[in-house]
Amino acid sequence: MNEELDFIIQLAKEKMEESLSHLDKSMINIRAGKANPNMLNSIKIDYYGTLTPLSQVANINISDARTLTINPWEKSMLQEIEKAIQIADLGFNPMNNGESIIINVPALTEERRKELAKMAKMESERTKITIRNIRKDANNDIKKINVSEDIQNNYEVDVQDLTDLYISKVDSIYLNKEKEILTV
Repeated sequence: MNEELDFIIQLAKEKMEESLSHLDKSMINIRAGKANPNMLNSIKIDYYGTLTPLSQVANINISDARTLTINPWEKSMLQEIEKAIQIADLGFNPMNNGESIIINVPALTEERRKELAKMAKMESERTKITIRNIRKDANNDIKKINVSEDIQNNYEVDVQDLTDLYISKVDSIYLNKEKEILTV
C-alpha cells in the first residue's frame, strides 16, 4: 500500500519538475534587452525543402551585449535566413554583409519592459496552476487507495509540502526574470 502512495508522490514530483522545466524554457524566450542566441529558437529555415531550426544551419554567436552574429554553414542560405528572421516578426532588423547576418538587439522601452514583465508573470501563474492541478490529482489518487485516514492525511501533507516547494521555486524564477527585464 505504501509503495503505491510513494509512487503517487514520486509521480507528482516528476510532473512538478517538468512544469518548472517548461517555465524555464518559456522564460528564456522572453527577452530582456540583452542579445541571446535563444531569441532565435523559434526561427525555422527552408533548408532544401525541409523546415529546419536556424541553429542547425548556422552558428549563432553573441558579439556583444546587444549584437548577434549568424554565420551560416552554406553562404547560399544567407538570403533564406534573413527572410526567415523578418517573417518571424521578432522586432529585429537583420543586416546581411555577404558573409554573415548581424542583428542589433534594440534597447527596450520602459513600456515594453513592463509588458515583458507581465508576460513573465502570466507564465509563472500558468505554471502555478499546473502545479496545483498536479497536487489535486495526487490527492485524488491518494484517496482512492484503501488505507487509514491518518496515513492518507500524512501523504496529503507530503503532497502539499511538495507543492509549496515548487510554488516557491516558480516565484524565485519569476522574480529573477522580472529583475532581469526591468534592469536597464
